Amino acid sequence: MEYFETNVAAKERMLARKLMPGQQSRAAWWMVVVLTLPIILGSTQVLVAQQSSKQQWKTLPFAIVRYNDDAPKSWNVYRGERKGIYLVRLWKRYLLIDTDSQNVFEIDPQKVKVEGENAELAAQDIPEDPLETSEWKTRNAGPVLRHRFRFGKSGNFMELQIPVLPNGRPAY
Repeated sequence: MEYFETNVAAKERMLARKLMPGQQSRAAWWMVVVLTLPIILGSTQVLVAQQSSKQQWKTLPFAIVRYNDDAPKSWNVYRGERKGIYLVRLWKRYLLIDTDSQNVFEIDPQKVKVEGENAELAAQDIPEDPLETSEWKTRNAGPVLRHRFRFGKSGNFMELQIPVLPNGRPAY
C-alpha cells in the first residue's frame, strides 16, 4: 500500500510539473489581454469621438426669423440635439444661437455643410468668443417661444420664433 501511495504522489508531482509551463503561459496570455484591452478600447473611443464631433442639425419647420422687424429674404433655422441651441442661416451668414446662455456665435459659412434639409457642423468650428449682444428677451407667446436680442448695444434686432406645444415644450 505504501508503494501505491508514493507512486500516486510521484505521479501528481510529475503532473504538476507538466502543468506549470502551461499555467505560466496562460498567465502570460491573460496579462497580454489585460494590457492590450485598454489600448484597443482607447483607439475605438478616439474614432467614435472623431465621428461624433460633427453635429447633425435638422431643419426646424414652422420657425420664424425676423431681422429689424422684417422677414429676411433668405433664412433657415436648424435645431441640434440639445434644446435651446439653434443654427440660423441669415442670408449667407450662419449664427449659432444658444438661448439658455444668451450667446450668439458667428460661424464661417464654409464650415457648414448643408445637404437637403440637414446641416453638419464640427464642434471645433464653433468660435470661443460670442458676438456682443444686448437686450435679450425671451417670451412664451402661446404657440411660439420668442427670443429677441440686439447685436451690440445699438445694432440691429433679431427675433427667433420657435414653435411650442400647448404645454410649453418645443414642438420638435
